[in-house]
Amino acid sequence: MIRLKPILIFGSIGIVLAAGLIFGQRAARAHVNYMTAVDDHPITCWSCHLYTQQDNILAKMQHKTYVSPYNLAISEDGSRLYVVGQESNQLFVLDPEAGSIVTKIEVGNKPHTVALSKNGRTAYVSNQWADNIYLIDLEESRITDTLVGGSGPAGMVITPDGKQLYCVNSYSNNISIFDLETHKERRRLKAGNNPVSAAITPDGSEIYVSSRRSIPVDHMTSPITEMTVAGTKQERITARKRWKDAYIMENVEITPSGDMVLSTLIRPKNLIPAVQIERGWMMTHGIGIIERKENGRIIQLLLDEPNAYYSDPFDIVISPDGKRAYVSHSAVNMITVVDLDEIRALLEESTDEQLQIYANHLGISSRYVIGRIPTGANPKGMVLSPDGKQLYVAERLDDQIGVINTGSLRKERTIDLEGPKRRTVARHGRQVLHNAGHTFQNQYACYTCHPDVHEDGLVYNMAGKDMGRNLANVQTLRDIGDIPPYKWNGKNQTIYKQDGMRFSTILTRTEAFSHKELDALVTFIEIGNPNPPNLRFNPNGEL
Repeated sequence: MIRLKPILIFGSIGIVLAAGLIFGQRAARAHVNYMTAVDDHPITCWSCHLYTQQDNILAKMQHKTYVSPYNLAISEDGSRLYVVGQESNQLFVLDPEAGSIVTKIEVGNKPHTVALSKNGRTAYVSNQWADNIYLIDLEESRITDTLVGGSGPAGMVITPDGKQLYCVNSYSNNISIFDLETHKERRRLKAGNNPVSAAITPDGSEIYVSSRRSIPVDHMTSPITEMTVAGTKQERITARKRWKDAYIMENVEITPSGDMVLSTLIRPKNLIPAVQIERGWMMTHGIGIIERKENGRIIQLLLDEPNAYYSDPFDIVISPDGKRAYVSHSAVNMITVVDLDEIRALLEESTDEQLQIYANHLGISSRYVIGRIPTGANPKGMVLSPDGKQLYVAERLDDQIGVINTGSLRKERTIDLEGPKRRTVARHGRQVLHNAGHTFQNQYACYTCHPDVHEDGLVYNMAGKDMGRNLANVQTLRDIGDIPPYKWNGKNQTIYKQDGMRFSTILTRTEAFSHKELDALVTFIEIGNPNPPNLRFNPNGEL
């Protein structure tokens, strides 16, 4: 009997452990099934309990601060390239010929754009989340003064005489005019909804400001986005150009001759049920054109093809001779090369009725698109060398600058910005969110409806059993990790369910994200998207 005691004890322990493992495995399986809304996701604790840590030692061990280059500027002689690092809050000064970093200058929170003074000695950096603009002495690499205007400073231009700086305020929806001698704001003009970019005519007489969001329209009415025109002599708004059925006009540029204004844009089909994605019934992407002449027209032309979409057009730059335009497509890692003389010929021969058809014509791009150039991940801002032979591209999610030969239309090399080499799970998720590879024919990315990981302000008619009545407004992705349930009716208990199988069934119309991709996407959404700081907050409650 004495000999049997150890056997009974260890046997009992073994039975308890085995039962615990069996029932524990079942409980874990049920828990993972509930969280992910599928029955085949691997049973791991890392995705929910490690990757999403934010404020402890585990978070510091696994998360990294990347550079995320966003916009660029180049000196008049082409010897220096200036790059805004939006995530690292730095201004990089590069030697483009050597492909090396000359220096890094710390700037404000979430820098957006860099502009150079006429003598090339001063850089102006708009800090979008700090509501100010830094003046930087480029010879001494130090901040010398701060300009304060509206909320969310973004795109900037300087008048040809170098005396005034126009800054677009993306959050307060206006334009600040600064006197660069006194460093004071002279005037503030009302712009469109979420303005982000500005361009000045060659003679310096007008400023064109593009916006991303639609102006207020009636319910079940297609979006209308404003391009604001300001006269520099009178410092007043002289025109408000309206773009019907278009929005997300990220950047604007003007030809060297001043005959055309061009902007990137997206044409959403949000009012009809999303049942024929393959026919472009969700998003199409292209450019907007304003003819700068008497009775000049407002035209929209697509850059897509019948079986391939070039989603999230971001920046547009024009060659010094005015014959080519280059457009970066952030969601497909591509640059489109446009023949502007062919555009001019098309406009000259086309009636207004024909141009309205071309705005939705997926085949017309074959007439004026002369090249597609692959890039690194998430191409954003671009700048041409003074002679037009090199195109520099901010490859945002690769922390590098791509250098493209405009003669051969090939990327020749990259300039490394020395960001972290290890790709974290959250960084992977950010790449997934910004890439259109999981939608049918690359028609759109998560970012398309969630610009700046926020929302685009539109209501969509989703396909499904209630289509025609299943209207849904896009919800923000900022700071949503701790506020389930999700979806507009609250039926999705986790972000996994929101962005998993149902997402591919209803929206992307392709295979669902892999488990690894979905883990990464959920991680980024849960930890990577704070709201901009409330710079108007006063602890004592005073305004």
